[in-house]
Amino acid sequence: MRSTSKRINWSSSDMADPTTLLAFAETAAAIAGTSKKLEKAALLGNYFAALPDEVLAVAARYFSERVFPLYDQRTLNVGFAQLRDAVRALVPASDDEIRALSVRLGDVGDMVAELLARRPPPAPGWTLPQLQALFDELAATGGSKAKVQQLVAALTEWTPLEARYASKLMMGELRIGLREGLVEDALARLYGHPLGEVSRANMLLGDIGETAVRARHGTLSTARMRLFHPIKFMLASPIAAPDELAQTFAPPYFVEDKYDGIRAQLHKDASGRLAIFSRTLDEVSHRFPELHSDARGLPGDLLLDGEVLGWRDGRALPFKEFQQRLGRKTVSPALLGEVPVVFVTFDLLYANGELLLERSLAERRSALERLPLEGSVRLSEIRVCESADEAAAQFEPARDRGQEGLMIKDPRSLYKPGRRGQEWVKLKRALATLDVVVTAVEWGHGRRRHLLSDYTFAVRAGEDEPTLLNVGKAYSGLTDAELAEMTEWFKAHTIRDFGRVRLVEPRIVLEVAFDVVQPSPRHKSGYALRFPRIVRLRDDKLPSEIDTLEAVKRLAGV
Repeated sequence: MRSTSKRINWSSSDMADPTTLLAFAETAAAIAGTSKKLEKAALLGNYFAALPDEVLAVAARYFSERVFPLYDQRTLNVGFAQLRDAVRALVPASDDEIRALSVRLGDVGDMVAELLARRPPPAPGWTLPQLQALFDELAATGGSKAKVQQLVAALTEWTPLEARYASKLMMGELRIGLREGLVEDALARLYGHPLGEVSRANMLLGDIGETAVRARHGTLSTARMRLFHPIKFMLASPIAAPDELAQTFAPPYFVEDKYDGIRAQLHKDASGRLAIFSRTLDEVSHRFPELHSDARGLPGDLLLDGEVLGWRDGRALPFKEFQQRLGRKTVSPALLGEVPVVFVTFDLLYANGELLLERSLAERRSALERLPLEGSVRLSEIRVCESADEAAAQFEPARDRGQEGLMIKDPRSLYKPGRRGQEWVKLKRALATLDVVVTAVEWGHGRRRHLLSDYTFAVRAGEDEPTLLNVGKAYSGLTDAELAEMTEWFKAHTIRDFGRVRLVEPRIVLEVAFDVVQPSPRHKSGYALRFPRIVRLRDDKLPSEIDTLEAVKRLAGV
């Protein structure tokens, strides 16, 4: 049962130490107990106010569902299997019992807490700095067995409530109805700053923890853009048909090809230092060594937004060919020759000390066109169209060039990191597509009987609601090699095995195409995709970035 949202007076002398893991867990439980955003913000503010600076920074990150700053490339690599094995070392429980609990509770942290409640609870004592030290050690530890040993040592000393929220943090989702934007809002209210000022500083710093401390001390305005700290990408909203464009924003329209590659951000400074970041804000510079020389040759300090795509003989390669370059620690000379790449840039976000986000797209484009782009770093082609019909007419030529479709942008738009608005829209193939996450898998038939090839998938209930709602099942679109690789992943990340069907950790993101969306009582979402097929694996996207039920309803015409 969820805790009530009764506020805890952490600043009172008779209250527990607010820097403890228990205090964090109790605050998280209180926030989970209310659906009111203002009340959540008040609970956060009350808690934050009682913390010293160094713990405030940690707590702000944790409530934003991060264990490291956004710019920090470290990962814990802890999942269901490691937490399960660690708990089982302390509490006797069969595989079937653990799976049943996981399915009933739907959350690994809740499962860990319920199992640990069967033993006499230890006295709480961990602090948030101690928890952060554990996270640092887990990130530095290789091998699942060593991580399990570290987790066993920690779980031995945690109460069920402490274990519940520490485990949730390790899985990357607190599930208490908070997003980073609400943490920003709580900081703005607590310290009396405009929300936009807090959000801007957080975007520039890439660390909600440092932003929180700056908000406390009134130094948000001194936050400066830092190269090699990636910022979130501005996103586009899908439209299902060209005739929707006229209802979205008025002409003129900037029309570009919708590239079939991976979104990327290129940072370089005057000394020649270079870094390329993917959409998930992971550094991927090592995957594309042929871009380095031309990128380093550009003048000054720059931050470019664009797309990396396979390119041969003046034409983009199909994503299936380009995909060979992804997910590799090293790229062989043979593969470099077989699948060369280019970086096509379509936006300039920072240049020589000047942040350009709050300039219009037309101004940013003008500045971008003045750069000496050549070789493997090239400028996107843009067409200025004065009507929706003229813009829509560019769709088939783009497809003939091997691209996915069109990006159509408002030249008056500012760059809004992490936002998916209506100022940029994407018109892809004739069939609509959605980004979804796999929730269950099933063994195939015939020659695929040894592969987990049938995927049930879901969307998020809303931008601020992480509940997953199934909308369909697909079994075509991936190669046997891809299915074999994914089969091993799903076997290692199974929550419950029913024999033919497995519930799996919802971490694998797919892009699926379909004919239409239709009402369906079979799914909790109330909708099903007709004739869905997998377009591709989206390892450049996080589950938190998949489409929502609102997008499904929009495509259904609701």
